[in-house]
Amino acid sequence: MNKATLTTVPMTHKLHEGRNEPILDPDLAVLDAHHHLFDRPALKYLMEDYLRDAGSGHRVVASVYVETRAFAWTHGPDVLRPLGEVEFANAVGTLCATGAYGPARVCAAIVGYADLREGDAVAALLDRAMAMAPDRFRGVRQPCLEFRNPDGLRYAPNPPSPGTLDSTGFRQAFRHLGMRGLSFDAAVLHHQLPQIAVLADAFPNTTIVLNHIGIAEGIGLHATGRAEAMREWRKELQDLARRPNVMCKLGGLGMPFWGLGLEDRTEPTSYLDLAAAWKPYVEAGIEFFGPARCMMSSNYPVDGRSCGFVPLWNALKHIVAGCSFEEKAALFHGTAARVYRIAL
Repeated sequence: MNKATLTTVPMTHKLHEGRNEPILDPDLAVLDAHHHLFDRPALKYLMEDYLRDAGSGHRVVASVYVETRAFAWTHGPDVLRPLGEVEFANAVGTLCATGAYGPARVCAAIVGYADLREGDAVAALLDRAMAMAPDRFRGVRQPCLEFRNPDGLRYAPNPPSPGTLDSTGFRQAFRHLGMRGLSFDAAVLHHQLPQIAVLADAFPNTTIVLNHIGIAEGIGLHATGRAEAMREWRKELQDLARRPNVMCKLGGLGMPFWGLGLEDRTEPTSYLDLAAAWKPYVEAGIEFFGPARCMMSSNYPVDGRSCGFVPLWNALKHIVAGCSFEEKAALFHGTAARVYRIAL
């Protein structure tokens, strides 16, 4: 693997594309179950940017902040440095809870970072984070993406270390989550889903939230390879869904890892374009987990590589247009509110 292969691709984006689209189902309350804020050379996306998107037509009432290792402290023990990001997100949540910045309670819940390879040392991080943001800190995420195709590494700003899920300290650290009523957001690729199933069986009382429907890794594959990846993904996703302590986030489909190529389109991408590409994946998640264990998410601004905020939510609403009122309520706000303990 040469150095050029590992060079991260700059985040070109379509953040504002499609704002002229009519808003589908505008009264439906949306709790965005997964988004980020950060300030990087390739893209700056902070509170005011998310608020601008949240106010673009869809009725976004609250959001869940998910780590990207942004704003980490530059001092102290490495295991505690993620507290800087929790501190930042909690400040945003506090500001937005006042209502002075609009109706969207951005960062109403926080999923922070923890290096679970550190074993029992993670306990101090969790306790400090809970004390720092007692009304918002709900769990941790440690991306464990292990790419079969190295092309995927080019789009990963924080490439994980191989073998994280099987590392010596991981389960020692993981047990501290359940002891504190915290959840684990699992960011993996489809061939790693059996590992998450084993983890869910070992810790049945700890909630695991599968990010991005388990990402069927299709990047760099031709049609036959992508079809095989899809078959493997469906099989493993259905098996994982048999674990009642696993929830599923429906989103992240704008990332290049799926191999859908939406990020390469030069013409505007409408919600109908997105819905056509995303429908098989979203429907599979709902089929296997059910609306009560699924939650919709923007994964913004990362999914902005492929689409604007308005068409993204229009597409998700269009895909589930045939669902009942109760099912839509669960998908768009109810499940996330329950899992992340957000009062609406």
